[in-house]
Amino acid sequence: MSKTVLISGASKGIGLATARRFARGMDDVNCIVMVARKSDTFDNAVAEVRAIAGNRQVFQIEADLSKPDAVKEVFDRLEAENVAVTSIVNNAGFTKPASINETNMADFELTMQVNAYSPFRFVQEALLRNHPLDKVINIASTAGINGRSGWMSYSTSKAAVINMSEVMRDELAPYGVDVVCLSPGRCATDLRKTLAPDEDPSTIMQPEQVADVIAMMSSPTGKMLLSENLVVRT
Repeated sequence: MSKTVLISGASKGIGLATARRFARGMDDVNCIVMVARKSDTFDNAVAEVRAIAGNRQVFQIEADLSKPDAVKEVFDRLEAENVAVTSIVNNAGFTKPASINETNMADFELTMQVNAYSPFRFVQEALLRNHPLDKVINIASTAGINGRSGWMSYSTSKAAVINMSEVMRDELAPYGVDVVCLSPGRCATDLRKTLAPDEDPSTIMQPEQVADVIAMMSSPTGKMLLSENLVVRT
């Protein structure tokens, strides 16, 4: 069965690395939907993936996931293009690190909107619109397992993703939907630069390594690995 994978936050980092990985080496994937905010970086990312995708279709959907209606608009576009999603990689993320005393509520709400509410809405909207969903991969973080000082909103949002994934797994298993939660450790992304600006990105895990794990969990082998929350780190 040919599959269509939707990847949020696909303009760079883990999202782009995952789109590249599916474009190069997932024989059962015939369509890749890349979702990200409008930018030249996103345009270039889509062009790069299309160049290596062969006969696979690559759809570009611009969406600002800080907006409550963004996910609905993504699925409106998919409906207009007659695209049915079988897999979702909820990767988009936002952070603005601050201590409890310095955290602005608007920033806290924005973090939760992008990191927790949007992943929920992607899955819910796919179900409500009867997409043939069989795989959900939610990208959480080790910061959601053990909170980090100064990362109040980010750690909270990722803890929510971990627990949300557990509920999704229990609720959707009877319908044949496999839900995976991955919690990467330190990974050389732009988001990581915001959290740890003085860190040398060459000394930590690379987005391509996480993308390899996502591809493996999307394969038949991945179904054999039962884990409530799979930690990914080097």
